[in-house]
Amino acid sequence: MRAVVVPELAGPGAAVVREVPSPVGAHRRAGGRRLLVEVHAAGLSFIDSLQTRGAYQAGVAAPYVSGSELAGRVLEAPDDSWVRVGDRVAGIVWQGAMAEQALAIDDYLVRLPDAMSYVEGAAVYMNYATAWYALDRAACRPGETVLVTGAAGGVGTCLLDLGAAFGVSTIALVSTDAKAATATAAGATHVVRTSDDWLSEVRELTGGRGVEVFVDQVGGEQFLDTVRSLRIGGRGVIVGFAGGSIPQLKMNRLLLRNLTITGITMDVMETEHPGTLERVRLGVQALLDAGQLEPLIGATYPMDRAVDALSSLEDRTAVGKIVVEIR
Repeated sequence: MRAVVVPELAGPGAAVVREVPSPVGAHRRAGGRRLLVEVHAAGLSFIDSLQTRGAYQAGVAAPYVSGSELAGRVLEAPDDSWVRVGDRVAGIVWQGAMAEQALAIDDYLVRLPDAMSYVEGAAVYMNYATAWYALDRAACRPGETVLVTGAAGGVGTCLLDLGAAFGVSTIALVSTDAKAATATAAGATHVVRTSDDWLSEVRELTGGRGVEVFVDQVGGEQFLDTVRSLRIGGRGVIVGFAGGSIPQLKMNRLLLRNLTITGITMDVMETEHPGTLERVRLGVQALLDAGQLEPLIGATYPMDRAVDALSSLEDRTAVGKIVVEIR
């Protein structure tokens, strides 16, 4: 079968399309349960470009097949799985999605509605599950306002799209006009540019009090102002550090303003709180079944241009979800 292989950890440019054997056994996270998918489209995220340089904390050694998310048709499934052979599914695999067949895990899959294409499906689970879990962990309540950093990216656009489902207003924080247009298209209630005095603008939009919640994917130098954007008693959720550096924070800021800040990692939470993965999966599935999810596809690439797709993530020209068509 054809696959996009990263033969050495030298960056996106190292990826090549080549023939590889079909997958054997089970996914390394599946506990020996073999679930095989015929892949039609692969979704990419920042972890894919990071892995090409060995910079992702849960990465694997080279050579490996790239691609963190897939959409396709089930070819094989365990007898006791909730998915069946022939089901149209989408989900996270971390590595291996950019291939004609890939091993998957039923805990990280959703069933696609008949009306949703595989390209759209490849943009669903990783980003919407992350966004859903972030808003859930923040205990968002209808009528609240959520500040979203990195709002034009894959997870960011999903957070904006989920605003209506959670009954919250959203403020999208972006760095360019193009990203502002993307955030608007994704459903942002307000869009604020980082090139301006964005903290003052956020406070003005919230009557001077600040937002109830932020979801931060950037970290970096702007993180302190992101914390400052919270009103007294506000909650912050940390998803990642796309800004390239992990910020530090003096704890008196939390004490004096009664703030709560948490990070999210679903699979780690599952180890201490079994049922977390199922709850997130069912939450996303319910919204899919209700037709409430509209993934924003930033660009699609053929398999032979996987290097360009990966490079767009590393150089941060990507907006929305990047999808590679496998079939």
